[in-house]
Amino acid sequence: MSDKPSVTLPGTVERIIKPVHPAGVEKAQISVEGADDLYREIRIENSLKDEEGHKVRLKEGAPVDVTVEADPASTAPAAAQAGS
Repeated sequence: MSDKPSVTLPGTVERIIKPVHPAGVEKAQISVEGADDLYREIRIENSLKDEEGHKVRLKEGAPVDVTVEADPASTAPAAAQAGS
């Protein structure tokens, strides 16, 4: 487990985007649950590795987890909420 502060949000692969140019890379468009409407979708290169190091790709409709990690030096304590 990482020592970095993190958050993991569920998401779904909405679509697979084929490259426009033959030398381009395929992209996976992922809808992140819990994100603001204007920032809900991200696109990543559709190239992952399994536990054995083999290349795999995401399928349309696949459930995924999106994790954001930060170096501890790049974070600050959260402000206290009223009534806590």
